[in-house]
Amino acid sequence: MSVSSRSDPTRYGDCPRLAQTWISHDPLRLEDGGCLEHITICYETWGKLNDEGSNAVLICHALSGDSHVARHDEDDTPGWWEIVVGPGKPIDTDRYFVICSNVLGGCRGTTGPNFVNPKNGQPYGAEFPVITVRDMVEVQRRLVTQLGISRLRSVIGGSLGGLQVLTWAIDHPEMVTSSIVLAASARLSSQGIAFDVVGRNAIRHDPYFAGGQYYDGPAPEGGLALARMLAHITYLSDESMRAKFDPTRLQPRVVDSAFESTFSVGSYLAHQGDRFVERFDANSYVTLSTAMDLFDLGDHVEKLAKTLAPSTCRWLFLSFSSDWLYPPSASRQLVDALIGQSKTVSSCEIESSAGHDSFLLASSMDDGGRMIRAFLATEDVHILPTHVSKESSIDEPTSIFYAQRLDYDMILRLMPKDASVVDLGSGNGELLSILRDRGYAPLLGVERDQGQVVHCVERGLPVIHADLDNGVSAIPDQSFEVALLSQTLQSIVDVAGVLDEVIRIGRRGIVSFPNFAHGPLREIFMREGRLPKEEGPYAYDWHDTPNRRFPSILDFQELCAKRGICILEAIYFNSATGEEIVDDPNLNADVAVVALARAVP
Repeated sequence: MSVSSRSDPTRYGDCPRLAQTWISHDPLRLEDGGCLEHITICYETWGKLNDEGSNAVLICHALSGDSHVARHDEDDTPGWWEIVVGPGKPIDTDRYFVICSNVLGGCRGTTGPNFVNPKNGQPYGAEFPVITVRDMVEVQRRLVTQLGISRLRSVIGGSLGGLQVLTWAIDHPEMVTSSIVLAASARLSSQGIAFDVVGRNAIRHDPYFAGGQYYDGPAPEGGLALARMLAHITYLSDESMRAKFDPTRLQPRVVDSAFESTFSVGSYLAHQGDRFVERFDANSYVTLSTAMDLFDLGDHVEKLAKTLAPSTCRWLFLSFSSDWLYPPSASRQLVDALIGQSKTVSSCEIESSAGHDSFLLASSMDDGGRMIRAFLATEDVHILPTHVSKESSIDEPTSIFYAQRLDYDMILRLMPKDASVVDLGSGNGELLSILRDRGYAPLLGVERDQGQVVHCVERGLPVIHADLDNGVSAIPDQSFEVALLSQTLQSIVDVAGVLDEVIRIGRRGIVSFPNFAHGPLREIFMREGRLPKEEGPYAYDWHDTPNRRFPSILDFQELCAKRGICILEAIYFNSATGEEIVDDPNLNADVAVVALARAVP
C-alpha cells in the first residue's frame, strides 16, 4: 500500500477520484535485475468494451501525467488530454474502450517509491529498484490481460508515453493492431539527458532529501521544483518563449514563491515549480526520468530496423517542428527504419511553435487530432468518405494540377494489374484512393505538404511526410512494382535525382507532366512576349507559381537518354479536347504520361 498519512495525499499516492485499483500478485522480474513481489496498478477506463473485445485503446502517459486522461462526467476534474479524449473527440469514448494506468514507478496509486517495501515495512524511497520502460509495459500488459483484452485496437502516447508505445509494438506485437507515437524517438539526445541529470542532482542535493527517506518529514520541495523548472524549459521552444515572455520580460506575474521572479519568465517557472511539488513525488521523478534516459532502441537506422523488426502493427508518427527534445529528425529515423522493412507506416511533422509540449495543446493538435481520429477509424471501413473532414473535400485539386485529372486514365493504362504502388508527391491521396478501389496494394504516399498529408491519412492511406528533393532513400530498391510521379515533376528542384529515385524504388516508373512546349503556349509567348498563361498547370503569374521547371516532351526525352533511363511506353494527349496525340506531341499535346525503367546495360 502507499503512504497516505500526510495532508497532501494527491502527491503521495492516492488514485484519482474515479480510478480503479488492481493488484498483480505475480512477482515482477525487472529488466535491470531487481524484483517486485506484487504490483498495485491504478487505472481508469472510459467507454465500453464491445462483445468482440476489439475496440480497446490504451493511452500511455508522459512523465508528469497519470491515469486521468479525461473527465468522466461534468462533475469530474479535467484530464491531461481533454483536447483529444472524450465523447465525439478524436479518441471517441462513445466508440472505443479507453484505458490509461499510472505507470510503474509513478506516484498516483501504482507501485512506486512511495509504496511500502514489504521487506522492512518502510517506504521504498530511493531504494526503489531501477525500472525501465519495458517494465512499465509489462505491468500494463498484465492489466490489459486482466481486463479480458487479448488485442488492443491501438496503443497511443506522447513523450515517455511514446516510448511505451514503441515498446508495446516490439515486445507484444500479437497484442497491438496499431501504434500512434507522438513527440518521441528511439532515444533521448545527450543534451536532453544532461538536463535530466542536473534535475536529479537538484533533488538529491536538496537538504530535505534525506537519502530518499523523507516521507515522515519535510519533502525536498526545493530540489523537485528546480528539476521541474529545468525540465519545463526543455518542453518549450525558443520561439514560444520569446512570444510569451519578451513583451513583458520585466513585468513578472506576482507569485508567492521563494524562487527568483525578477523577469516574467522567472515568475512563470517559479509558478510551474511550486505547483508541481503539490502533486508529484521527488523519488518518482528520479525513477521515471532515469527510465526515460535509459531507453535506447539504437543510434542508427540499421540497428533500429533490427529492433523494430518484431512489430506487425500499423504505425502513425506525429512529430512537431519546434520540438528539440524529441525532434522530427529523430522521429524520421524510426519511420525510415520501418519503411526499410516495408512496414505500414504514416508520419507527419506538424508545424508548431510550442515545442515538445505541442501534443498537449489544442492549438497544435488540430491536424494531429484529425489524423488520430482517421487512423483509428481505418480499421472499420475500407474507404473513409464519411470520416473525411469538411475542410478536406476529396474533389479538391491534387498537387499543383487541376481538379479534372485526365491523366489518371492514362496512368491506369500503363499500370500492371494489381501492382504495389508508391506515389511520390501524392497530394491529397485522390489517385491512391482510386488505385486502392481497383485492387492495387500495398500503397504508400510521399507528400511534402502537411495539409495534404492529413487528407491522405483521413482517406485511410499510409503516407510519409517528406520532401522529394531531400531524398526518399529509406525506401528500398525495387520495393514497389510502380513508382508514380504524377504532375509533380515541374515543382521539383532536383529533377534528375528524383527521376533516378523513381526507377530505383519502382520496377516501373510512371511520370506525368505538363508540356510547356504546347503549341498554344508557344503562340502566346511569340505574340505577347510574356510568360504564357492558360488553364490548368499554366495558370500562374511568373512571380507566384509553384512551377520551378518548365519541361517539354523533348527536354524530358533528352534527360532520360542522358540518365540511362528507358522510356517503355508513352501517352500524349490534349487535355482540352481529350484527344490522344500521335503526330508531333511536343507541339500538339499539353500533357505527357510515360512509363520508365532503368536501361539495360
